[in-house]
Amino acid sequence: MAGKRDESILSTKLSRRSALTGAAAATAAFAVGPGFVRYAQAQSSAPIKIGFQAHRTGIGAAYGRWYERTTNAAVKAINDAGGINGRPVETIVEDDGTDAARGAEVVAKFANQHKTDIIYGTLFSNVVIASAPTAGELKIPYYVVSEGYHVASGKMNRWCLQPGITDVRAQVTSVAPWIAANAGKKVTMVFPDYAFGYDHRDYLPPALEKAGAQVVAKIAIPPTETSFTKYFPQIPSETDVLYHVMVGPAVLTFVKELGDFYGSSGPKLFGFIDSLEAVDVNSPGLEYLDGSHFWEGSPRYAQPNDTEAQKAYRAAVGIDDNGAATGDAKDVSTAAHMFGCWETLYIIKKAMEEASYQGPQDRAKLVEATEAMTEFAEGPEHPQGRKVFNGKIHQVFGSQYISRLEGGRLNVVHKTAIEDGMYEPEGDYTTQPL
Repeated sequence: MAGKRDESILSTKLSRRSALTGAAAATAAFAVGPGFVRYAQAQSSAPIKIGFQAHRTGIGAAYGRWYERTTNAAVKAINDAGGINGRPVETIVEDDGTDAARGAEVVAKFANQHKTDIIYGTLFSNVVIASAPTAGELKIPYYVVSEGYHVASGKMNRWCLQPGITDVRAQVTSVAPWIAANAGKKVTMVFPDYAFGYDHRDYLPPALEKAGAQVVAKIAIPPTETSFTKYFPQIPSETDVLYHVMVGPAVLTFVKELGDFYGSSGPKLFGFIDSLEAVDVNSPGLEYLDGSHFWEGSPRYAQPNDTEAQKAYRAAVGIDDNGAATGDAKDVSTAAHMFGCWETLYIIKKAMEEASYQGPQDRAKLVEATEAMTEFAEGPEHPQGRKVFNGKIHQVFGSQYISRLEGGRLNVVHKTAIEDGMYEPEGDYTTQPL
């Protein structure tokens, strides 16, 4: 996957000729008007350049692949509708290897070598935490699609924003009452031993306690681990619910070994779909998961009540009703997360329009325009659902989904309210100078 150095950069710029062609059926819902679309007159015809910090390799590669596909689909839809401020959008991709040190290097490369207008798209929290200081030093907007609480915590800087996907603290706060009421009162947590996992470790217990349940054990496992059986004896026998969230290339091994350890006699299971992202739920050895529940940021499987916006989005990014790549049932998506790329790009578009963005000299105005946003309506630009944005902490809040695995598919059984995940902000980025 690494390739030659000059092959590590992918341009998705659409030519003026291609922008004049009719939008494909899958993206027609996102066109501003009927018929052909021409770029509006702009002060500059040069493309707006977005540096996409991608996990093409490393433990985040499965997510990176689908983040890239979603990004390409959103950029195509935006360009087919006239671009941003009358200019086409071009993405330049650099692989950070899901590595913290390399992530910071990629940020500097985007700013100093590629001269991108902004940087976008990072998922893994270790990479975000290491990269954000460089973005702040270089004063370049850094829009992440990460979920980690690090942005909302106030510990990053004013140039780092997360407006298109909710954070772990809000997610676990939202689902904890359901776990306590429907799964059990004594919970053992299994989570990855790095920042993302620590957000679960730190914020699920108080949310469960508030709902009348308790965490009886916390088991941290390195995200690069390849064998998990040795950890399972640490699970207390009094456990009613095993709460699991795991990431990395060995997630299938994790869930298979968990099944081998317990068989059909273990505690109830509540997992974050991260433990099965990009994994076919019908893989051999996962039969024991039938009847268990999962958090999903956005449902993998098409649901009976899907909106027209959700249907159009799924078609545009190329996933079928089972959440796999259209035409390749074995290529399972990371649907619970990748919608954040689509929505973040449309937020960037809106902010650039509000700021009358023309170039790097307007980067500070772009940050301020993003901070001024308060709400995103459900629709073609936000197919996952309505959201509320807190500009002081650079974090968006939205609904979460709880799905039951049954009959070989995930069916949504509960959707939380936005208010269920709200918490008192701990910081205010707007007080920092730009």
